[in-house]
Amino acid sequence: MTSRETKAEEARETLRILYEISSLLNTGLDREQLSLCVKMCERGVNPEALAAVVKELRREAAAIKGTAPDDPEAEAR
Repeated sequence: MTSRETKAEEARETLRILYEISSLLNTGLDREQLSLCVKMCERGVNPEALAAVVKELRREAAAIKGTAPDDPEAEAR
């Protein structure tokens, strides 16, 4: 395996582990969303500010849909 392949495999494994943790914590983030959040944090975005933005966007989306932000049935719609 080349150095580049090794780094790519390590990145995939790291994201897999982060996704498992995310799922255990019921964050509601899919792999793509989680990957984007990780990339933003790696580029210097404050993680707490990012979490606040995600929560606010969920609240606004729920208000538009007329559901509670933590309503699991709302995500299926």
